Amino acid sequence: MSAARKQAAVSEARVVSADGTEIAFEQSGSGPVVILVASALADRSDTAKLAALLSERFTVINYDRRGRGASGDAGSYSVAREIDDIAALIEHSGGSASLFGSSSGAVLALRAAAAGLSIDRLALYEPPFVVAAADNGPPRDLAQQVTTLLEQGRDSDAVKYFMTKVQGMPGIAVLFMKLMPKVWANLIGLARTLPYDIAVMGGTQQGKPLNAAEWAGVHATTRVLTGGKSPVAFQRAARALTELLPEADHRTLPGLNHGAVVMAPKKVAPQITEALQK
Repeated sequence: MSAARKQAAVSEARVVSADGTEIAFEQSGSGPVVILVASALADRSDTAKLAALLSERFTVINYDRRGRGASGDAGSYSVAREIDDIAALIEHSGGSASLFGSSSGAVLALRAAAAGLSIDRLALYEPPFVVAAADNGPPRDLAQQVTTLLEQGRDSDAVKYFMTKVQGMPGIAVLFMKLMPKVWANLIGLARTLPYDIAVMGGTQQGKPLNAAEWAGVHATTRVLTGGKSPVAFQRAARALTELLPEADHRTLPGLNHGAVVMAPKKVAPQITEALQK
């Protein structure tokens, strides 16, 4: 299919979540439904290339999480409301769907499955659990630090803090990103949703084993993907998760790192396709 025909095949729509918030999404392709759940500091534009690749085999729902892009938001936040958003998308899609999530979006997808939503299969890229004391997790006061910066109107500083303290990005790399005005403006526009991703992660980044009871409701067949160039903490987390879930496997993709979903979607898409079709 030509790029022009792919573009024409994408339709934009909205669903209304349980609290009345409108959730915007793009739908493309045909076949089994897969919903793409974005990571922190990302919206549907970051997964547009991946959506186009997956739409060759699937009906792809690429949505803006609440507070991002064209989606609305509520006066207060809870993880349960984000799960309700996914529930509304699943209902729109016919009552069941598979989910793909990356980073904190992978954890949100897991939480949706644990909540009992009708999820066929899960494909997850590097859920950022920290399961060993030797692995460096984010600061214990992360939520407080980010919230304070946002309350002070220092959204740019909040993004920088998250990138350096959580994502492990060198300060010089953040400086170079600031030299790209459009890119940095988009990130600042998403800064207000950082507390959402911190809430999604909950207490899973404290260097302790995963709490089995927290994920007992996940029954969907699951594939956990990690990049071969990513820190070993992601590998440990993936192994811990697959050992915990009743039907899960783990694949490491050589040469990729944590940003692979955006930077190398052509290498990630075949693994997602295989996981959701097997």
